Amino acid sequence: MAMKHYPAEFKADAVALYRSRPGATIKSVAVDLGVNTETLRNWIRAADGRHTGGHTVARTVAPVVADGLEAEVVALRRRVRELEEEREILQKAAKYFAGATRW
Repeated sequence: MAMKHYPAEFKADAVALYRSRPGATIKSVAVDLGVNTETLRNWIRAADGRHTGGHTVARTVAPVVADGLEAEVVALRRRVRELEEEREILQKAAKYFAGATRW
C-alpha cells in the first residue's frame, strides 16, 4: 500500500481542528478528515514538539464576562469561528482528495 503525502497546511489545519474541539477524540477527527488515526496522532505530537519544545504551555483564559448575555455572545462567536474553521478544513480536504483521485 502506498503512503499518502499530505500538504503541511492540511496537517496544520487537522491539528488545529482537533485542538478546537475540546470533547473530540483523535479517532473521531481522523475519521472526519479521512486520515489514519495514528497519522493524525503523529501530526499532533510533531506540532507539540515544534511549537512548545516538548513542554506544556498554559493556554490563556478569556476574561470573565459579568453579564450572562455578554458571556453567551462571546461563546457563540467562538463557536461560529470554530465551525467556520472546521468547514474550511473539510473543504480543503475535499479538494485535496478530489484532486488525488484518478478515475
